[in-house]
Amino acid sequence: MEYVYAALLLHSSGKDVSEEGIKTILSAAGVEAEEVRIKALVSALEGVDIEDVLSKAPSVAVAAAPVAAAAASAAASEAEEAEEDKEEAEESGIEGLGALFG
Repeated sequence: MEYVYAALLLHSSGKDVSEEGIKTILSAAGVEAEEVRIKALVSALEGVDIEDVLSKAPSVAVAAAPVAAAAASAAASEAEEAEEDKEEAEESGIEGLGALFG
């Protein structure tokens, strides 16, 4: 949720919602920023007119925040799974080398 708040803070201050901006705000708040979540959020907001979404109805803004947070969370999960798969492949390769030298 901190990521979405950072994006909204950037927007309300008239600045571009960017990876660097979100990272700066999170650091200032003492939150350890995850690159994958930041990238996912910026990507999810790309092409979205935040002002238009906020002006339509308060319920739309409330509904948009969990959607963006879910997108960031899903991207982080995919990155973690990819890292685990890579580690398993490396371990498998090491075991194979052990069999060669018996």
